[in-house]
Amino acid sequence: MREMFRTHRRTLIYLIVSNLLLIFGFRVWQATFNNFAVETLHIGPEVIGGIQSLRELPGLLTFLVGFLALVLSEVRIMAFSVMVLGIGIIITGQATALPLLLIGTVVMSFGFHFFGPSQTGIILMQVDKERAPKFLGQLKSIGAVGAIVATGAVYFLADRLGYRGMFFITGALMVAGGIVLFFMGKGRHGLPPKRRVVLRKKYWVFYSLAFLMGSRRHIFTTFAIFLLVSKFGISVKTTAILFLVNNLINTYAYQYIGKLVSRVGERLVLTLSSIILIPIFLGYAYVGILPLLYVLFVLDNILFGVNMAVTTYLQKISDSQEEITSNLSLQTTINHISAVIVPVIGGTVWVAFGAQAPFLFGVIIVILTLALAQFMRVPGTVG
Repeated sequence: MREMFRTHRRTLIYLIVSNLLLIFGFRVWQATFNNFAVETLHIGPEVIGGIQSLRELPGLLTFLVGFLALVLSEVRIMAFSVMVLGIGIIITGQATALPLLLIGTVVMSFGFHFFGPSQTGIILMQVDKERAPKFLGQLKSIGAVGAIVATGAVYFLADRLGYRGMFFITGALMVAGGIVLFFMGKGRHGLPPKRRVVLRKKYWVFYSLAFLMGSRRHIFTTFAIFLLVSKFGISVKTTAILFLVNNLINTYAYQYIGKLVSRVGERLVLTLSSIILIPIFLGYAYVGILPLLYVLFVLDNILFGVNMAVTTYLQKISDSQEEITSNLSLQTTINHISAVIVPVIGGTVWVAFGAQAPFLFGVIIVILTLALAQFMRVPGTVG
């Protein structure tokens, strides 16, 4: 990060500020949503699954970021994304019934999903292949600071402001921040002048891993907290503490994961993480000890950082910087093909076969990821 501070200081500041804003807004929404849905609107598991699937629909359209980058710089796309996320959070807080809750969730999701490929594209175009994993880890750690602030805000202010007040104030802050970012985003920020939308057959492992990582992630993000809320009755404060502990750890863990990817490579990191994830999913399927489930929740969230290994793998196999943003946006779209389907299937099998069923499905996904990771090859390397 010091190297980028010397060569692209303005871009680095923009990345840090926008990342902090987006993570803060999204984490407030995430830490509050399940309790708001269950306690205020009395939403059940099958409906939660449907809402989460609908939330991922904008992810299917993230491939459009590649086309947007043909006419707008990635920094401007990021600014618009923060504003849209804020508008969605405000709408969510106004919901008194399911339809408006769905609308707010979808609008928020557009902002969240269009931000990621733009931000990562900037990094991969300006940071060399050896330093990129480390830089991504550092930026994720900085994002964890925003998540810590968000968690603290939920813990100390949710009771005073109420869920609706939390959503409104957070959303308004995102809209204001996005406007400031828009005016900060003038110029090219040292980025290549051209973009291309190119898909390549040789990227098949990258595309396939995007599909499986989406399935694994959304099984856990949809049903882990929902299990803790619906089965064990944990409060919004307990949810906030869980995210706080997780983000405190991630301020260091993500940096370590980034360094590990740089040192040993993407394939080994994905292999090790998949092996660890199998007992985590089995634990949520069969363990009824709440403190242990808390530990497994934190471990799983730490391993979300391993997704950066798939991203930096693209950088290493890519033919040109001009096609990075388009393939990153396609990665998110592929990721969400499964993410749209999985929550609905998970909610259905939960009702039909019990709470353990979605997590057993997760075990299968992780095993497939473990097998596919063995096919990762980087040009110019052996094995």
